[in-house]
Amino acid sequence: MTPLDLGLWLLLLLCGLLLVWPFLVYPLILRLLPEKPVVQEGSASAPSVSLLFCAYNEAASLPTKIENLRQLKARHPALEILAFDDGSTDDTAALLGEAGDLLTLVRGPGRSGKAHGMKLLAARASGAVLVFTDANVLLDADAIERLLPYYDDESIGGVLGSLRYGGADSSASASVGALYWRIEEHLKDLESRTGNVMGADGSIFSIRRALYPDFPDSVLDDLTVSMAVVFAGKRLIKAKDIIAREMMVAKREDEYRRKVRIAARSWHTHRYLRPQLARMDGLDRFKYASRKLIRWFGGAWIGVGAASCAVLAWRIAPFAAIALVAAALFLLMIGLRMRHGPLAALVDLLLAYLATFKGVLLAMRGRTVTTWNPAPSRD
Repeated sequence: MTPLDLGLWLLLLLCGLLLVWPFLVYPLILRLLPEKPVVQEGSASAPSVSLLFCAYNEAASLPTKIENLRQLKARHPALEILAFDDGSTDDTAALLGEAGDLLTLVRGPGRSGKAHGMKLLAARASGAVLVFTDANVLLDADAIERLLPYYDDESIGGVLGSLRYGGADSSASASVGALYWRIEEHLKDLESRTGNVMGADGSIFSIRRALYPDFPDSVLDDLTVSMAVVFAGKRLIKAKDIIAREMMVAKREDEYRRKVRIAARSWHTHRYLRPQLARMDGLDRFKYASRKLIRWFGGAWIGVGAASCAVLAWRIAPFAAIALVAAALFLLMIGLRMRHGPLAALVDLLLAYLATFKGVLLAMRGRTVTTWNPAPSRD
């Protein structure tokens, strides 16, 4: 074997290792780390709570959402609910306004983005604990009751809930997305068991209001706000018994655009948070790199690995290399036309990696996204 062949094999193995690291190697390492328990003493005086969410053109989701909020309010009458309408062009604002007995509506001046809206809501909120969710997400009726005991532990600064997705069987894209989120939830469980979770998504998380940070409208507010807990020296944990439910995005095109947008904002947020990230302890820096940085560049690992494999095949037998590339392109074309089945799922997985890498590259070139649109294919 020549030095070039050896180098190509090593490069291929390295790309493969980096590709599976966040999903196979990283969780195995987390399992070996000691557990950090959470103390729940059952305090007689629960902290006050404010629930916040932003909406844009969510008229289809709001009737069910508002009924869900009424269930939460019935179980926890002191719950304060605030909603921000980001200049919706459908009946979102009207539906929220009609629920004035239940919630306080804050209207935006136009499209200003979720981060801007959440900052306005947080400034108005009176609760000692702020709970963040999305307009299309439903919380189990006992979510607030289950949340508050975690804050008996003074070391806890933020608590994430657990997300359950519906509609996973509607398409290969939904199936792959559901699998991704099951893995993501499992990783958060392991991170929580060993100390801090590395950031929250917007479906359901909470923090102590005193820890709410100041930040620009261009960053991903879910990541920025949740990581502020870690930066403040408090624990950010995940609770398995606080359940949020959401429907999967069914169409490949919608999911691709969503992943590009989230990845672009995530990288932009990473650059904004970099000075604070560098001051985290060694374990948290390892967690952050394993779960976020390595995964964000998954498209690069696939590209470099595929190129290494093709060159190796060419050096062994040029005809075999041509046949390998042709077969891969043929399967890709077939998979792009399919919406169900293993091959469609494999293509969706590849597109997810590429969409994330594309978003990162766009952010590196200075582009980011401050506003959002609901996915049309979300059931």
